Amino acid sequence: MRWMILPLKRYFEFSGRSCRREYWLFALLNVIVVVGLVILMMGTAGTGAMLSQEMAGANEPFGLLMGGFGLALMAWGLLVFIPSLAVTVRRFHDRDMSGWWYAAFIFGSLIPFIGFLISIGLIVLMALPGTAGPNRFGPDPRDPAGASVFE
Repeated sequence: MRWMILPLKRYFEFSGRSCRREYWLFALLNVIVVVGLVILMMGTAGTGAMLSQEMAGANEPFGLLMGGFGLALMAWGLLVFIPSLAVTVRRFHDRDMSGWWYAAFIFGSLIPFIGFLISIGLIVLMALPGTAGPNRFGPDPRDPAGASVFE
């Protein structure tokens, strides 16, 4: 559980390195929270429509997001936006790559057809192991001697 919330503790920390465990467990935490909130949002979708008759018509799809769980979903997205960027940049650092490569992946993923392949490339890159030992971005996060830095 501590690996899941470690990126939240390192909220604005774009320097240093993050191991695969930190990145993927944070991604798992995001998936669990988002799926749970979407299930709750969809499960309570009918109650909001019964309370407010004004939401009929074109505004009905947006009514789901304006309910309690929809607002919680948007709040979660805002809460984890910066830590998600930071942990991904630190993961690039673990691979001994500049964090600016992430911007290239983001813009490349917007290209039709090719963007799908670039997105798969990002997933593969995040799954690859980091460089062993210290690199230009800091000590190895898997090194027991350097583990106290992250506590």
